[in-house]
Amino acid sequence: MSRMINIGYGNVVNAEKILAVVRPEAAPVKRMVAVAKDHDTYVDATCGRKCKSVIVTEQGRIVLSALLPETIAGRVNAKPNAFPEEENN
Repeated sequence: MSRMINIGYGNVVNAEKILAVVRPEAAPVKRMVAVAKDHDTYVDATCGRKCKSVIVTEQGRIVLSALLPETIAGRVNAKPNAFPEEENN
């Protein structure tokens, strides 16, 4: 079963498919995003806000997010919510 994490503004990504979460300021990352835009292999999940992180997936897809990489990494590394077992009354 895949675990979905919120990457901001109601957008979710499969946590099991994430390879890296990086800041968009570096020149190599900017080139990677430009190539993804040219080949239609990116998703802009910023909802019109400034891009603060670039998520790279297993299949080479790029997802742009308005959340900081630290925030996304924290959500990926967080333990999934455990549902308490139903008690027999």
